Amino acid sequence: MSEVGKRIRLERIIDRKSRRTVIVPMDHGLSMGPIAGLEDMAAIINKVADGGANAVVLHKGIVRAGHRGYGKDIGMIIHLSGSTSLGPDPNSKVPVASVEEAISLGADAVSVHVNVGAANEPEQLQNLGDTAEACATWGMPLFAMMYPRGPKIKDRHDPALVGHAARVGAELGADIIKTVYTGDVRSFRKIIRGCPVPIVIAGGPKMVTPRDVLKMASEAIEAGAIGISIGRNIFQHRKPTAMTRALTRIVHGGASVDKAMRELKR
Repeated sequence: MSEVGKRIRLERIIDRKSRRTVIVPMDHGLSMGPIAGLEDMAAIINKVADGGANAVVLHKGIVRAGHRGYGKDIGMIIHLSGSTSLGPDPNSKVPVASVEEAISLGADAVSVHVNVGAANEPEQLQNLGDTAEACATWGMPLFAMMYPRGPKIKDRHDPALVGHAARVGAELGADIIKTVYTGDVRSFRKIIRGCPVPIVIAGGPKMVTPRDVLKMASEAIEAGAIGISIGRNIFQHRKPTAMTRALTRIVHGGASVDKAMRELKR
């Protein structure tokens, strides 16, 4: 019966027609503090919901502080990992919530962050495996944020390293993998082929232009990704709703970058 639960919950974060997803992570407050765009959580969630986003990623305390209860509905993914930029090693993620806790808060999915190559990689892998087991028991979709980061990692966008990180998440039971885009369709398509579960791309730091963001999303979809998980390049945009809408046109509608850019000028 757990597979039925997963299937039902996945329908809340993946569009039924396109079978793709636009996720907006808003878990940055733990790692970076109240950065621009995340001062008023209810307001920014409303803006991306109005733009057509399928889900947001939140930490448990934000949910407990007061779920919106108004506006357009949007899927909720509760993040189970944490570290801060002030700690001795920001790459060392630790568990900060449980699957059972997320269920009690009404989550549609949970997410775990693993930095493959970090100093505490063994503990992060063990946590991912344990979380996957709990998710299988409870019928909870598992969204794994898999990045090559650590002392031995020279290039975080190296296709071989990104492909390895993505495969680790699939091997340990994740339902959806989030990882970095490698910069070109050809290399990313190879990563998609080497990962037996669906992949979405991360947005990373704020990009120079909106077109750069839209181009990255378009190329990732062309390569075979099922969507995007972009935070700062949406919620720090001067028009978050329009930026979300532009990205949904690409992800769900297959729009060109030029057509999506017109959404920002409406």
